[in-house]
Amino acid sequence: MKTVRVACAHDCPDMCSLIAHVEGDRITKISGDPDQPFTAGFACAKVNRDAELVHSPERLKTPLRRTGPKGSGQFEAITWDEALDEIAAKWKAIIAESGPLALLGYAYSAHQGQMNRHIVNGLFYAMGTSRLQAGTVCDSCCETAWDLTLGPVGGADPESVVDSDLVIAWGCDLMAVNVHFWAKLDSVRKRGVQVVVIDPRRSRTAVSADWHLPIRIGTDAALALGIVHILVRDGLCDRAYLAANTLGFDRWERETVPRFTPDYVSEVTGLPVADIEKLAAMYGAAKHSFIRIGEGMTRLARGGQALRAVATLPAVTGAYGRPGGGALLLTAGSMDFNFSAVRKPSGPATTRLVNQSLLGRELLEMNDPPLRALFVAANNPAVTCPEAGKVREGLSRQDLFTVVHDPFMTDTAALADIVLPATTYLETEDFYRGYGNYYMQYSPAAVAPQGAAWSNFRLAQELARRMGVTDPIFSKTEKEILPEFFKGSTGAVAAVDPASLFDGVPVKVAPPAGQSFGTPSGKLEIYSQALADQGVSPMPDWQPDAQEVEDAKSWPLRLLTAPSYFQPHTAFSGVAFLRKREGEPFCVLHPEDAARRGLESGSKVRLFNDRAAIGLVLKVAEEIQPGVVLVPGQRPGSEAVDGTVNMLCSDRLTDIGEGASYQSTFLDVEAWEKRV
Repeated sequence: MKTVRVACAHDCPDMCSLIAHVEGDRITKISGDPDQPFTAGFACAKVNRDAELVHSPERLKTPLRRTGPKGSGQFEAITWDEALDEIAAKWKAIIAESGPLALLGYAYSAHQGQMNRHIVNGLFYAMGTSRLQAGTVCDSCCETAWDLTLGPVGGADPESVVDSDLVIAWGCDLMAVNVHFWAKLDSVRKRGVQVVVIDPRRSRTAVSADWHLPIRIGTDAALALGIVHILVRDGLCDRAYLAANTLGFDRWERETVPRFTPDYVSEVTGLPVADIEKLAAMYGAAKHSFIRIGEGMTRLARGGQALRAVATLPAVTGAYGRPGGGALLLTAGSMDFNFSAVRKPSGPATTRLVNQSLLGRELLEMNDPPLRALFVAANNPAVTCPEAGKVREGLSRQDLFTVVHDPFMTDTAALADIVLPATTYLETEDFYRGYGNYYMQYSPAAVAPQGAAWSNFRLAQELARRMGVTDPIFSKTEKEILPEFFKGSTGAVAAVDPASLFDGVPVKVAPPAGQSFGTPSGKLEIYSQALADQGVSPMPDWQPDAQEVEDAKSWPLRLLTAPSYFQPHTAFSGVAFLRKREGEPFCVLHPEDAARRGLESGSKVRLFNDRAAIGLVLKVAEEIQPGVVLVPGQRPGSEAVDGTVNMLCSDRLTDIGEGASYQSTFLDVEAWEKRV
């Protein structure tokens, strides 16, 4: 048996260093790398089963061509040459008739390796096609709001939490999405440091924390402003830090903060006044408070304001300037790599954009020219995109030529014309950098590609050759490309010799202690002129959203989506053990709401609104508040009673960053037998 040090490529902030145990051409075990301080020698319950993902009997064995109607599941096996010849011929014909804008490449986050993730989009960039505005289904709202507040910089080093005197997980279920940060809290809590969870859901993290505040969905900005109101009232602001490091506090304090009295914030958030006062007092007394901000609270109509309000809190107390203090959303902004070498090898500076969250609409409505060809890799838009029903309708167009590259027959692949077998990350060589820690790592393949599977990297290079795209990036090896990432880099990244990374040892590239700001003013911008110019509230604020208010009049329940523990998204669907461990796709209702509808745990229920209706199994629990229906994870429609949750969600975009507004969804639930 041999062991291979690799990096986890799942879409997770931890970017764990792993040890793959290999016998012959099979991975027998995955374990955490004990020599990586953040991974700390363990892997999460999902990644522990990744040997089964690689060797799953459900993996695609060969390229396939559709032989029956779209969605019928009728395919025939073909060779790679046959598949590639057909793809190249179709694309060339479409370009000749309609121009390159009729093509769209759609690769996203299921492979976090910087080469395999980005080289597909780099190919379409070089070809001058329509371009995917990626990330809007996930992080564009929170990231844009952060950048407008602090600048395009990373947040606090998660390993600095050992110096913290208060930790708040705000909208972040650490056990589900950041388990290694949760593990770091063990030593902190032994010193008596309290961990507070602010989350509409009574998650496993909330249950295990010292205090859980079950806030109403979409009211995080109000709570943050309420805390500021009390800090101002009680003289707990760090005025010297604010004067030296922020822009606009005086105006914010004068014009916005006074509205957010404890009584008003209680009315908005559903939290008792006493709890709001207690939280503000705790936060004001702490000198090294650490807020771990989750992305989920920004996936709603006014999510950008929520992020800005919460991210400003450490400036009010001066925590950004102290060890163990500050806030962490993402770290990638402070790791200065030249990934454009792969993402943008050549091609026009601007072209037509397709917002990832609007894919369904654009497939159905875009014209001049319409989208006539779609290539999908490392994502499953028929499940993950808002208005998933529209996405499926668009994918069902007979005149749309769709190619999907995936290890498994996903909901999206089932609607394709050509399906190509893809490798998993454990069969690829690549370079990784975390987005929830400050580590980078070069990772070899643990085993050779299984069966006829190809990597994104190999496929993009071969398609480039057939399409006559000659940029050097499409003929270089992975090791030859790596130095390109370091050209022009600054900070900690610039101090690393890329040739030193080929031993696979993870390297930390954290910025100096103390939060830096990369805004035009060089300060944390409470007042943002850029937002004012866009007609958006230039200072963090909370206002009821008019459309949400109207929707709530028609529909009694509000949707809360969150990662599940064993099937957070369909990248893990190929592991039968994890599917069984998670159970059938389900939803959660509070006992009061279930009783009002005569529903019991284990029954099949229909979730519906004016966009769609889906069927799930019901769990009745006090995990959420009355008036909320929780749907954990994104599951294939074939596993559910019927449909998938994002069919219920509109493609309305957020206030900042043009992101998806999943949590601004209202609906009702009834017994499955009542369906019409």
